Amino acid sequence: LSPRPSLTAALLPLFPAAAAQIEVIPCKICGDKSSGIHYGVITCEGCKGFFRRSQQNNASYSCSRQRNCLIDRTNRNRCQHCRLQKCLALGMSR
Repeated sequence: LSPRPSLTAALLPLFPAAAAQIEVIPCKICGDKSSGIHYGVITCEGCKGFFRRSQQNNASYSCSRQRNCLIDRTNRNRCQHCRLQKCLALGMSR
């Protein structure tokens, strides 16, 4: 059983000019290239998976710094606590 293609994927061939605009929407969490709306927020696959795993495992992370770590594409894996807090602050939810 194959997954249904997203509406966005289905419409891209019909609107090629829109494809260029869709591709440059950054992930609201880390700024990487987004892949769609996941858990209510435009995110990349990495942040989608991180949030999913955090929720599934009822994860409890701690920050070894000052709880204000920079979460960007390069640094997103350095502090799980701050990354999860940013996900929640921007509206990600199950």
